[in-house]
Amino acid sequence: MTTDARTSDDLGTPVAHPRTACRVVSLVPSLTEAIAATRGDALVGATDWCTHPADLDVVRVRGTKNPDLRAVTDLSPDLVVANQEENRELDVRRLREAGVAVWVTRIQTVDEAVASMRRLFAEALGWGVPGWLDTVAAAWAAPSRPTTGAPALRAAVAVWRDPWMVVGRDTFTGDLVSRLGWQHAYAQADGRYPHVPLEDLDRADLDVVLLPDEPYPFGPSDGPEAFTRVPTVLVPGRLLTWYGPSLLEARTALADLVTRSATA
Repeated sequence: MTTDARTSDDLGTPVAHPRTACRVVSLVPSLTEAIAATRGDALVGATDWCTHPADLDVVRVRGTKNPDLRAVTDLSPDLVVANQEENRELDVRRLREAGVAVWVTRIQTVDEAVASMRRLFAEALGWGVPGWLDTVAAAWAAPSRPTTGAPALRAAVAVWRDPWMVVGRDTFTGDLVSRLGWQHAYAQADGRYPHVPLEDLDRADLDVVLLPDEPYPFGPSDGPEAFTRVPTVLVPGRLLTWYGPSLLEARTALADLVTRSATA
């Protein structure tokens, strides 16, 4: 590989890479979808969790937490894309030690998602900023506001059960909830994904608990039945936890899901 560019990723680590990437492996489902939507022919590898687009036909390199590093290196990528939260530092280090360029993103807010993806596409991949990302930035430029005179909906997001865990502080999903004009119930929690007793989650001062289908696969018979006091809404995890093209539809779709549930 001929290296002719050197920039720093979101963690400040210098990454040497070609000025234009032609072979990319993504270890982040959100970024897999983003890359596929922008230049799909350059995407040569992705994890088993990379489910969008549905017709994605690339080499699978196992999971986000246990990637097959030999499979990744065998693909001879110009760049591997990872994320600080979703991927292990150990795997990133081993890939770099094997001579593979790895770009690590750090995303904890909607604004950080947009800024991080701008740098990824413009600086790391050398493709320029895609039009869909400009549309995302415009769609999320300002927070939604609750109906005049109405209090902000107080919402919690569960991500696991037995034990129950929720989205806490300093998270992309928590910021997204706030940007929808809702009150993120665990914004000041002690931790980013704290454990909570069910009785603390199923309480009268919450307006809704969102139950996404990932990372825990909440479904009609697995999750809602545990709650007796607060309404729950099943939502696609992609709309709550992914950044990338999913943000084009997330704002309207999530608001519609919760509104329909409240009036049902």
